[in-house]
Amino acid sequence: MTESVKGSSSDAQGCRGIVVAGLSGGAGKSVVSVAIVAALAGRGAKVVPFKKGPDYIDAGWLGLAAGRPCCNLDPYLMTREVMVGSFRSRICGADYVIVEGNRGLFDGVDLEGSFSTAELAITLHLPVLLVVDCTKATRTVAALVAGCRDFEPRLEIRGVVLNRVGTGRHEDIVRRAVEHYTGIPVIGALPRSAEDVFPQRHLGITPGPEHDRAGQALATLAARAEKYLDLARLPGIMAGLSCSPRKTVVSDRQKVRIGVIRDAAFQFYYQENLEALVAEGAELVEINALTATELPAVDGLYVGGGFPETSAGELAANESFLASLKERIERGVPVYAECGGLIYLGRDMEVGGQKYRLADIFPVSFSLKRKPQAHGYTTLLVTADNPFYPLGTRIKGHEFRYSRVEEWPGDPDMLALSMERGVGFADRRDGLVYKNVLAIYTHIHALGTPQWAAGMVGAARRYRAAQACG
Repeated sequence: MTESVKGSSSDAQGCRGIVVAGLSGGAGKSVVSVAIVAALAGRGAKVVPFKKGPDYIDAGWLGLAAGRPCCNLDPYLMTREVMVGSFRSRICGADYVIVEGNRGLFDGVDLEGSFSTAELAITLHLPVLLVVDCTKATRTVAALVAGCRDFEPRLEIRGVVLNRVGTGRHEDIVRRAVEHYTGIPVIGALPRSAEDVFPQRHLGITPGPEHDRAGQALATLAARAEKYLDLARLPGIMAGLSCSPRKTVVSDRQKVRIGVIRDAAFQFYYQENLEALVAEGAELVEINALTATELPAVDGLYVGGGFPETSAGELAANESFLASLKERIERGVPVYAECGGLIYLGRDMEVGGQKYRLADIFPVSFSLKRKPQAHGYTTLLVTADNPFYPLGTRIKGHEFRYSRVEEWPGDPDMLALSMERGVGFADRRDGLVYKNVLAIYTHIHALGTPQWAAGMVGAARRYRAAQACG
């Protein structure tokens, strides 16, 4: 399978795209998606990847494979108009567009499957490449594919990838059954492998920044795609796409410097969030909380989510940075912290029976549990004063955490947001506030919560002005 499939975005077909979906979570769609992106990019094609849903880790791997940032498409967090506009504006000049779905193809938040991968594919006018786990199954796989084909008439499944096949005989039986009973071509079959290219951890796949052999993993996946997938047939099952060039409006007001703590511990940032800050007039300054000796001169600070528990010892040992951060917070620097960032601003965190002292901005002790403590979409209402959101603002976001609040002497009624959906920090409330700091368990997406970037940059401008006045 060595024929070139690069193509060109200026030829008659132009940009072509497809959604890679699975029958369920764990079916292998991430492996297939990243493998396809890595293989096509390795052939010199410009591949633009997207990840459906509120996901950072898969998006990070897709971005590494493509050599460009992967953006998210979330029909729950974003309006249809905003989501489609973001998609169309980002595919200009692409040869191929790969959208990785989430969960099962038809899984949504209700009986109707609202906000599912299938609905996203229909909205974007994209066909589906369905990944099926064939473990201990043969002809039944054809029945499953046929069921998906007939379940939603508006959806078009144009190809199937068989995952975790056993012997050559196993593959042959399943392949012939699927094509005979469904009429849908099998584009490839990945054999079972003892090697886990993506090592798993409590939140799923290990993130690329923490994988010490990320480049090797991508090379392995690209090689598997070349060997086991019929890449030459892939363009033929994709849909042609047209783009709408993005009109980027950047604020002409005075720039402010906003620090972004981005390292192995804090890595969960939507590309769109960073872009939104820049569009509002921010200059972003990346900071490594594991190695920096002090907080640089910034007008605001954004501490995203991640895995502070995996670097708790290093974070706690960097006492000079923690002291610098605390001193700047006392002086009023605006700080927005999400999930892992919230934990970092707490007093301490217990990991594996050992407590690690952290920034101690809030008198909160956290621990890490084996099971999720909160998982899913959230809806919040701003009910108290804070540095970033006006009162009455309704926010959609998501939470996914294994951490738990073990000790906090505060009053839940003093938290800045009430939870209309989700768990939050305490008693169905979220949002710790101290001076110009807001720390919250919920993650937001700037395309779904446009007030966030304006609020962040606005707080930074007020701080800068106050500092100038002495």
